[in-house]
Amino acid sequence: MNYQQATWEQETEGGEAVNEPLLSEKRMETVSHEDVDLPDELVRDELTLPEPAEPEVASHYTRLSQMNYSVEHGPYPLGSCTMKYNPKFIEDVAALEDAAMHPDRPEADAQGTLTLLYRLQEYLAEIGGMETVTLQPPAGAAGEFTGLLVARAYHRSNDEDAERREVIVPASAHGTNFASAAMAGYDVVELPSNEDGRVPVDALEEAVGESTAALMLTNPNTLGLFERDIEDIAETVHEAGGLLYYDGANLNALLGRARPGDMGFDIMHYNVHKTFASPHGGGGPGAGPIGVIDELTEFLPDPHVRKADDGSFELSEPAESVGKVHGFHGNWLVLLKTYAYISRLGDAGLKDTSAMAVLNANYLASQIDLDIPYEPFHHEFVASAGDVDAAEFAKGMLDEGVHPPTTKWPEIVDEALMTEPTEALNKDQLDILAEAFTAASRKTPEQLAAAPTTTAAARIDQTGAARNPRLSWRDLEGNDE
Repeated sequence: MNYQQATWEQETEGGEAVNEPLLSEKRMETVSHEDVDLPDELVRDELTLPEPAEPEVASHYTRLSQMNYSVEHGPYPLGSCTMKYNPKFIEDVAALEDAAMHPDRPEADAQGTLTLLYRLQEYLAEIGGMETVTLQPPAGAAGEFTGLLVARAYHRSNDEDAERREVIVPASAHGTNFASAAMAGYDVVELPSNEDGRVPVDALEEAVGESTAALMLTNPNTLGLFERDIEDIAETVHEAGGLLYYDGANLNALLGRARPGDMGFDIMHYNVHKTFASPHGGGGPGAGPIGVIDELTEFLPDPHVRKADDGSFELSEPAESVGKVHGFHGNWLVLLKTYAYISRLGDAGLKDTSAMAVLNANYLASQIDLDIPYEPFHHEFVASAGDVDAAEFAKGMLDEGVHPPTTKWPEIVDEALMTEPTEALNKDQLDILAEAFTAASRKTPEQLAAAPTTTAAARIDQTGAARNPRLSWRDLEGNDE
């Protein structure tokens, strides 16, 4: 593929060459207090704002989109991120006039919304093998945190909260697992992987005890491997009095074929952006519902949608609720998109989704000439860039018109390239992605060091950006506003 990303380099008024200036670097106008019909205490004396005409605004944001890369441009195989294509019909559903409900509307006037939320709770419970689901958490990591709050409330109800202060997390787990456990007030016990990349049951038996609150586990794990000893793992944790938590990041590999609840998990969260195609959001609204077994239902967040005796739907507070974790009903429009996606696919479609996700990952792996140390994998695999720095390899792939995989993680694989094509790619797109792997592997060290050369933005100082981030808008003189 001959790839060249759009660039729109031009000079600012200060003479600096930039690639599509910010609106604040374009035409500015100072608005004074006299121009605004508001009380004095609500306004500044003056404020400098961009004043572009509508065509200029449209041009600006179109150019920015052309200088970016998304799931609509081509392959986006970020491992464990499940960068699904977001079908446009779910946006149409969310844009319906009836979807614009005020959250303070009385329950009697919101029966349509509450019905949908109740159905979504039931759908997710059935998919995960859970008894009850809450839609409150606003993201996957928030779901983890909420799930651990539920676990803590459960142990407190048994007068064991003071003793059970440890959460066991495999070394290959997502970083949010460690962070969520720490935020919930637990000490984290890291469990190393065995030689085949899975949880070693013998090491787990040594790690659990009276201080164990929970084990957090992803299945398949971040290497794409199914935990074959999951029943023994569940029994080990439960015999010690702990709970088994399912990180739903890789649920896409199991849809319609296996359920965490049937494996012995007590709590799970659903990443609806990964599994059910709602947009990742770029830091915007998300949703991370959690499901629990019957014994934990009373600890779920408030409010929860339930069916009343008369057949209507109402908001209720579970008896021993951990309280609120989000306002009102959760992120309603994200949940609506999730409902639309599940309803459109149905049981057969969800089952096909997991089959295609696994097939695509295995086909892609067969087409690239890199070492993949851990097999057999499901929906994703972790290849090694070998003697090449994985970050350099990824920059080489950018010049081939694709997004590279997740790099340098999990650390169990040297120079890891964690790759998840999802079910959305067809064979032609998978072949393009495989060609990008091949092209990057053939580049010289000098070529990789210069990459990327075909993107709108050249190589940036990632370390500098991480250590000295610019977190505020700046005016043309460089002063914070």
